[in-house]
Amino acid sequence: MTADEYFHLGNECRKKGDWQNALVNYMEAIELDPDSPAVAAKEMLEDILNFYNKDAYNP
Repeated sequence: MTADEYFHLGNECRKKGDWQNALVNYMEAIELDPDSPAVAAKEMLEDILNFYNKDAYNP
């Protein structure tokens, strides 16, 4: 598969809420093409996963 195909597959996984497989596909795309748009997509997804709002968890 090409980097572009991995990127699009990652987007499909992300839209379904399958964030783990989205990250895996983005990383494959980045490995094949370090300038792929998957770099930005992976960073955004990691930001979402790393977000912590203490008010949401501690009422």
